[in-house]
Amino acid sequence: MSRNKATIIGFSAVLMWSLLALLTIGSAPVPPFLLNAICFTIGGVIGLAWTARQGFSILRGVSWKVYAFGTLGLFGYHFLYFTAFRVAPTAETGLIAYLWPLFIVLLSGLLPGERLFPQQLLGASIAFAGAALIIFARNEAGGFNTTGMLLAFGCAITWSVYSVISRRLGDVPTESVTVFCLASAALSLVAHLALEETALPVDALGWVSVIALGLGPVGAAFFTWDIGMKRGDIQLLGVASYAAPLLSTLVLIIAGRAEPGWTILAAAALIAGGALIAARKRP
Repeated sequence: MSRNKATIIGFSAVLMWSLLALLTIGSAPVPPFLLNAICFTIGGVIGLAWTARQGFSILRGVSWKVYAFGTLGLFGYHFLYFTAFRVAPTAETGLIAYLWPLFIVLLSGLLPGERLFPQQLLGASIAFAGAALIIFARNEAGGFNTTGMLLAFGCAITWSVYSVISRRLGDVPTESVTVFCLASAALSLVAHLALEETALPVDALGWVSVIALGLGPVGAAFFTWDIGMKRGDIQLLGVASYAAPLLSTLVLIIAGRAEPGWTILAAAALIAGGALIAARKRP
């Protein structure tokens, strides 16, 4: 597979993730761990069909350490993400969570053959200015939710670290993501039974949101993203990933879940612009 083709396949995950915030809000009142369990089960079934093409024997040569790493990455990120949107179901939460493309660009400078240039630090500063604009702004309800913002920031760190380290695991077959999904589903179910009260979607829209999450943003997207991270242009994908928060914010506004205020639009422009500057390898 060519580098360009892998990059395009990786970008398909970005398009799916642009619906993540809206579908997460639509899946209420399903608690985070239960939502994780349902979505990862659907994603795991997709993975089984994916793996069947090559044969399940391909999974035997993968180290348990890789399986542990992948499981913690997927499980941790989505627990933080879903919890953040349960606590603060706003466009601001989504924009903070989508700092991960910027972190991917910056962390990729630590990879063999890559460098971190001054303009990448400038881009980081601009993007964080966008994040600060969200945090210090006050909405009509009287402020922002600190817990939601911290959870969103945590999930951004988690996903960027997972993605960059995946680059170092280039020899691990993408089919291993199937195990990541199924193991994450099992962990989520145990955590749900121990810590949460069961709450299922109350209407057809809720069920559609949950199933759509499992099929796309919390399913097929993992496999296409894995291909992009391992075989594509990681810095280009990091930049292109900022289409997600912009599209996600637009989707929330169109769906009536967010107001098109200047704070959201300005923050989106700063974060996306900072990522574009940061991705330039030379002045």
